[in-house]
Amino acid sequence: MGFPYPRDPGMATGKHRCIRRHRGYLWSMSIHAIHSGPMLFLRAAEGGALRLAVTCLRPADSPAPVIRTTDRVPVEALTTRAGTTLWRSEIVVTESHPRYEVDGTAYEVAIPDEGDMTVAFTSCNGQERGDLDRSEEERNLMWARLHRRMGHEPVHLLLHGGDQIYADEVTESHPLSAKWPDEVPEEISAAERHDLRETLANGFFLRYATQRAQAGYGDVVSRVPSLCMWDDHDICDGWGSLPQKAQNSELATILFEAAREAFLLFQFGCRGDEHPEICSGRTSAFSWRMDLPGLSVIAPDLRSTRTKRQVMDAHSWADLDSLLHSTEAQTLLISSVPALGPRLSWVERAMKLTRRMEEYEDDLRDQWQSYAHRDEWCRFLRALMAVHDGEETSLAVLSGEIHLAMRATMKTDTGHMHQLVASGISHPAPPEKMAIALSWLARLGEAPLKGHPIRMHPLPGQTRPYVAQRNYLLLRRREGQWAAVWDLEDSGETDPLPI
Repeated sequence: MGFPYPRDPGMATGKHRCIRRHRGYLWSMSIHAIHSGPMLFLRAAEGGALRLAVTCLRPADSPAPVIRTTDRVPVEALTTRAGTTLWRSEIVVTESHPRYEVDGTAYEVAIPDEGDMTVAFTSCNGQERGDLDRSEEERNLMWARLHRRMGHEPVHLLLHGGDQIYADEVTESHPLSAKWPDEVPEEISAAERHDLRETLANGFFLRYATQRAQAGYGDVVSRVPSLCMWDDHDICDGWGSLPQKAQNSELATILFEAAREAFLLFQFGCRGDEHPEICSGRTSAFSWRMDLPGLSVIAPDLRSTRTKRQVMDAHSWADLDSLLHSTEAQTLLISSVPALGPRLSWVERAMKLTRRMEEYEDDLRDQWQSYAHRDEWCRFLRALMAVHDGEETSLAVLSGEIHLAMRATMKTDTGHMHQLVASGISHPAPPEKMAIALSWLARLGEAPLKGHPIRMHPLPGQTRPYVAQRNYLLLRRREGQWAAVWDLEDSGETDPLPI
């Protein structure tokens, strides 16, 4: 969602224009079936080999893609929508044969081992209005930069930290959902329910599919295995922090089901009725863990069970406790919204004093620092600190969501736990005054756990804690030591920050 700053005027004054444009977009895309290259999803890293899923998009009336490693491998159709079929294959690449082919084009994959490793982290891959109207060159500039980097530095893993698409306009494609959440339909007939479900499902499918076909983005995801966790814009702006009437409505249930199906298809490479094998098997949420040589990556699902009064339900908390058990030497935990940040609860309470600021309430309710989530926030920090202070482990938190680059630390019993924020890779940077205001707010400090203060710090080479530039994050292990580097659109690469 991002911290509140002046919104696109079209969100209020141009709403009906946006609806007409988006409906036209859906119609035109549905008659031009989409063809795109592969995307890799990591299933397991075992003994110098990677087990991967590969997905490709082809027009429904075209042959299935031909996928090979050493030999041709089977493919299956996951779904067909809007004249386009999403195909999947399961492959294994090894140190001796680290490549695969799709329709005769070869793709090289870097295989991680106990030595040097590079992990990329991105978030906020879009914008609220007109995302797919932008030129590919401008939209995917940072993706193209990451792809060029791969020519001289192998990237072993790509972590997507939330808002992989901006689906806000999808609800505007159907009359019943066009004014939701401000207006909630009282009743939906069976025929309307079916039509709404199909319209929304096609809308999500087309947004993902169109993005997949773009240069820059496609060049990276075809060569680096991905692991993904969603956030609100993958469903709708503010999902989980909306008013109870809207969140609990039948329309919201239909919307979530459509978003969930697309999330599984395009962010896990799974059918809509599958539960991803990397996810905890105990709940319908999608918290997951992946272990690589010397590295554990964990992502709790902070959206599937979120309400205005809770971030995760009891089952999701139990899953997180299990996922945090016996991690590798370095643990990277993805918290789609930052776990360490300034004292926003004061701002949240102040905003409630004026109706002019009500539209921003869900933005602040989304944050761990919200007064409504204070107890859960403390529980979350204690769980992370227990891992960070382990005898042979260290934990760093990776986040996005705020459309700014930032870093923070929390004092623990054995040192300092790092929070690294990279946001966003294609979302336009907010006004510079937003970075200045948040940097001023950061001076107040925060200490939700007594004796463990949180402090915000400038990125290496910067003068303020918050940087208003598009960016992505690289985490490098060199000679056994991990360091973080931000690639900032205007300033370039920061100096390494040991973590």
